[in-house]
Amino acid sequence: MQFGKVEHPETIDFLLPKDHKDTLDVIKNNSKDNLSVSVGCAKWNRQDLKGFYPRGTKDELEYYSRQFNSIELNATFYRIFPEDQFKKWYDKTPEGFKFFPKLVQNISHLKRLNEDVQPYVDQYLASAIHLKEKLGTIFLQMHGNFGPKNFDRVVRFIEKWPKEIRLSVEFRHTDWFNDSVVANELYSLLEDHNVANIITDTAGRRDLLHMRLTNGEAFVRYVGANHPTDYTRLDDWIIRLKSWREAGINEIHFFVHQNIEKESPLLSKYFIEQLNKNLNTRLSLPNHTTDDPTLF
Repeated sequence: MQFGKVEHPETIDFLLPKDHKDTLDVIKNNSKDNLSVSVGCAKWNRQDLKGFYPRGTKDELEYYSRQFNSIELNATFYRIFPEDQFKKWYDKTPEGFKFFPKLVQNISHLKRLNEDVQPYVDQYLASAIHLKEKLGTIFLQMHGNFGPKNFDRVVRFIEKWPKEIRLSVEFRHTDWFNDSVVANELYSLLEDHNVANIITDTAGRRDLLHMRLTNGEAFVRYVGANHPTDYTRLDDWIIRLKSWREAGINEIHFFVHQNIEKESPLLSKYFIEQLNKNLNTRLSLPNHTTDDPTLF
């Protein structure tokens, strides 16, 4: 992911900001004993994850899904796949695997949540539901120039969204979070409809670290910079997630991106190790050989 890329990441203050004042209350109000954790990459194709697949791997998704328990499915942003494709993805992956698909760009970037967007939503969901129990939280990513002047579109879209399907939203226009009046209206809307407020951690856009949860789900999109600071940043996230777990968080979805994606599996493995050590999770670690000495 190139979003928020900077030339000199060593100059960035990567310390996570303090929680929003209402986040712990939201966690406590949605607290459950059981913790569900999903960690993965954004893609599974061989070209992006160069060096991850052993020689002779015939099916990349089948292999990937036996190394990680989830995938942030970005391919669905570019077109609406037919239901048969979702059925194939379902059949290739093991029990317990989860897909977190991005809504198609017709909805977010072309129609921009306009009134005539509903047919695309219906078509998309009619296919995506064939992931059945492997369908994780769907996420809506809005364009960076989609600002609060379009708040009425957000309200209409979320109110029409089917409540039985989990939804999360990533806003990139800074005024959604820097204008306190707008932000509070947005947070209330998301809370009322059980929609997760995505946190995006990337070097060049520290303003998107709003640290405001709106339900019992922490949905984090982490963008490394292919730099040694990537690991200390993950350590900082472990500390924060541990505090949220102690407060009662029940779902953590953490997806690792990189400016150069081939190192994403390496960071994901490190993050899983730290989760298991510090949050007492029991996530399986990737177990394979590779010819690339920079990986694993």
